[in-house]
Amino acid sequence: MFIDTPTVGDVCMQFGSRYIRSRGMYFSAAERGMFSSMIWNWPHNDVQVIVVTDGSRILGLGDLGANGMGIPIGKLALYCAAGGIAPHRVLPVMLDVGTNNQKLLDDPDYIGVREERLEGQDYVDLVDEFMYAVFQRWPGVVVQFEDFETKKAVPMLERYREKFRVFNDDIQGTGSVTLSCLMSAARNAKSTITEQRILCAGAGSAGLGVCNQLVLGMVAAGMTKDDAMAQFCIVDMHGALGKKDGVHENPHYSGKGQINESQMEWVNPSVSDGSSLLQVIEDFKPTVLLGLSTVPKLFNEEVVKTMHKHCATPIIMPMSNPTSRCECTAEEAYQWTDGQAVVASGSPFPAYTHTDGRTLVPSQCNNMYVFPGLGLGASLAGVSKITDSILFAAAKACTDSMTEEEIGWGRTFPSLSRIRDVSHRIAVAVIKQAQAEDLATKITPRDLKRDGSLEAYVSRKMYFPSYVPLVDPRKHG
Repeated sequence: MFIDTPTVGDVCMQFGSRYIRSRGMYFSAAERGMFSSMIWNWPHNDVQVIVVTDGSRILGLGDLGANGMGIPIGKLALYCAAGGIAPHRVLPVMLDVGTNNQKLLDDPDYIGVREERLEGQDYVDLVDEFMYAVFQRWPGVVVQFEDFETKKAVPMLERYREKFRVFNDDIQGTGSVTLSCLMSAARNAKSTITEQRILCAGAGSAGLGVCNQLVLGMVAAGMTKDDAMAQFCIVDMHGALGKKDGVHENPHYSGKGQINESQMEWVNPSVSDGSSLLQVIEDFKPTVLLGLSTVPKLFNEEVVKTMHKHCATPIIMPMSNPTSRCECTAEEAYQWTDGQAVVASGSPFPAYTHTDGRTLVPSQCNNMYVFPGLGLGASLAGVSKITDSILFAAAKACTDSMTEEEIGWGRTFPSLSRIRDVSHRIAVAVIKQAQAEDLATKITPRDLKRDGSLEAYVSRKMYFPSYVPLVDPRKHG
């Protein structure tokens, strides 16, 4: 059973109507001033990972309010199953700050605060109080931000990333796993990451966060930042972020699309502002088509075939979740490129048998390949902060964990059956990078003396669910 995307989206849609018990903690504006006391209501003293959301942007489903609690629960299930962190050491959290979803506000059975969303300084103060309460009780905890709307996600990450052991999964986790995917896909296409020209559909926090991680990967591979950023073209609902040359109506300069500060550095002067997705493909000639738009069927037959016309082995990555929001299916990508595409998607798709008899296996580019190992390593090492270089180390470890057989199948990620091994490798890489940056506050040579190596130490620290026999087999043979 796959407990993350797309299953978790369906869970959140039904969460309120099927609610039985809390399974986590809820914090609202009504309890302001009491968070430091409330946090002691949680019965476990050794919490290592917290996943927190405010339900404002659940996958591609939008504002689900308190029903978004299914996301932290699902993510932490993966921390346990894939990352080896014991269930009593994780905590799902909902910041129940209202909802702007009128359907939920009108629903008499809605389980959350029946008010419009808290905004502005009041919202910032609430999150501040929560963060200080959490780290006061559990100084070594890792906090993962999940599914916050763009206008809050980016400033929140900047506000806390230097102070606390935190990361935003939608921005940094998605970016790291996509970087791993691109490194693997480039290898499959007999190319390198520095040779890729990337067209990203989506200019929100996820889209730009992913592109930023890819730039960091290119820089790590030897490019300058300016040269790397020139390899990107961003398209949103108003068209390309390009130069104001009068070819189109320049929506990003006329107020229609109102380009913001975080988007400005992504303006590509080689394309005209407002150019359509299809026109950008003709002009920019990308090798990678990256979908983070949540617009279903955006990558239609004409778009994919036009890309293939300019690129013999296109890398097509429809990343939007859930499946209903996916830009195209793996089968469509393979069919429209005569089986030449390298495909990775946000939602899972079955293997595809091409007309020539080849079986092509698309990979699910899911954050679960990276964040469980990242959280495990950050927790064990007690990193003071999670840096971009740590995220790069996690991405590279994921790519390097693939077997020759998996590469031969055309996969860009390892088989899910090996996910715990992948998480172990990532955790080790995270710890080594943290130690290299002098950010690790735990794990001394004395800690490793018992196990003989860092790899053995991490293995011993990983939780594995097993039933303890009720009868001693030595006495009842």
